[in-house]
Amino acid sequence: MKIIIITLLLSIHLFFGQSSVKNEYPSSFWLSLSAKEKISFVNGAYSAMSVLKNEHKKEVAKQYLHDKNWIEPYYIERYYSVIEEYHSENVGYDIQIITVHMDAFYANSDNLNIPILDALKVVSLIQDGMREKANLRLLQLQRKY
Repeated sequence: MKIIIITLLLSIHLFFGQSSVKNEYPSSFWLSLSAKEKISFVNGAYSAMSVLKNEHKKEVAKQYLHDKNWIEPYYIERYYSVIEEYHSENVGYDIQIITVHMDAFYANSDNLNIPILDALKVVSLIQDGMREKANLRLLQLQRKY
């Protein structure tokens, strides 16, 4: 009986908790963070993408190490280039530049619904001097969200 009551209460909590979250923008999470938390968030995102790319490279090498005729297909190269778009090479270790530009990105009301990682990608592309690509991606995201 206790299990049923606990399950029911948990279900109600999750249902109402999810319904209240639906009304919030992705930007509200970003804007609620302190400056240090924003830097930590971006650093964590960069680290996760770097680890993901390195682990994928290791797994591909394990699978095809024995095949001397194997050539890395285009989709793997493209996968790595997509991951690299999230990381700004020109900024280097000064992640505060990214966080300040993310704040400016979310200052525009057209961008409030854009998820944080997509915003990070647009900001990183702009920082690396790829304005056309960043603007095209931004327009696509604004239309989508």
